[in-house]
Amino acid sequence: MRVKICGITSIEDALLAVDAGADALGLVFYPPSPRNVAVEQAAEIARAVSPFVVLTGLFVDAHPQQVEQVLAQVPLNLLQFHGDEAAPYCRQFHRPYIKAIRMRPELNPVEAMAAYPDARGVLLDAYRKGVPGGTGDTFDWQRVPQAGARNNRHIILAGGLTPDNVAEAVLAARPQAVDVSGGVESAPGCKDPQKVRAFIRAARSAVAAQNLHKEFEQ
Repeated sequence: MRVKICGITSIEDALLAVDAGADALGLVFYPPSPRNVAVEQAAEIARAVSPFVVLTGLFVDAHPQQVEQVLAQVPLNLLQFHGDEAAPYCRQFHRPYIKAIRMRPELNPVEAMAAYPDARGVLLDAYRKGVPGGTGDTFDWQRVPQAGARNNRHIILAGGLTPDNVAEAVLAARPQAVDVSGGVESAPGCKDPQKVRAFIRAARSAVAAQNLHKEFEQ
């Protein structure tokens, strides 16, 4: 189980998340967000963390020039598009990317995922009208396509995850990764060390329990 801690705004929080076992960190380049990070600060965070951590830049319907300006200064490993970006927009930067899909009630997630055939993964998030993410809302995890319908797509589960519910979410949705921001904070943009550690421990413990159950059944 891979874990991404998103909304990192400081070197201290970045190192905390990595030390707790995070596989990826998310840097938000979306000014309306309380977790928005300046390019200069993002560059400092990037220099401080291990090169083996996946540094992800999150954008919401950004002008391509803004994305290029960030890429020129911050060594991002992965791009995350959280708005209404179409696949041609996402691939123009010639970087691996993941596409966030908000789970509107009428949405067919399999069809929505198919619209991004070259995405490295698809992040399924809760839907709230007019808000691109970070709502703290959950959605029905039973709506996540199961293995047979995924066409080998990697699914990242997000939306209202916390140390208290992530194990249940992992068991219900069986994603390849989970993504959390507000659920491990003491305030917007400030990560809580105990919550970060508890979240990662709970996510991975759920997978271990699931694997043990499979072995027992065999």
